[in-house]
Amino acid sequence: MLLSGLFGNETAEKVLLLIANTGSGYPRGIATTFGLAVSQVQRQLERFELEGILSSRLVGRTRVYEFNPRYLFQDELAALLKKALKNLPPEVLDRYFTRRTRPRRRGKPL
Repeated sequence: MLLSGLFGNETAEKVLLLIANTGSGYPRGIATTFGLAVSQVQRQLERFELEGILSSRLVGRTRVYEFNPRYLFQDELAALLKKALKNLPPEVLDRYFTRRTRPRRRGKPL
């Protein structure tokens, strides 16, 4: 992708891009989206939380991660990630960063 060198690896980049696109995320959902191991995603999320980039909260039994509004460079990071999302190839955007917003009609074939 575009920013893996800046963030250390491709998993870190994918995690941040997905959270920037959707507003929040949880480890299993992110791992399923990209076909990664949950432990890899958890490691990156914990690293970003330790650095203060992300914050987490429990929703039921699921830990949900969001950008930390108190992070000093939050606006700059958001602008960088937004620009990266705009410059991704359309097939990558459709595959990973487009989410269904309404339920599928009953009986409609996949």
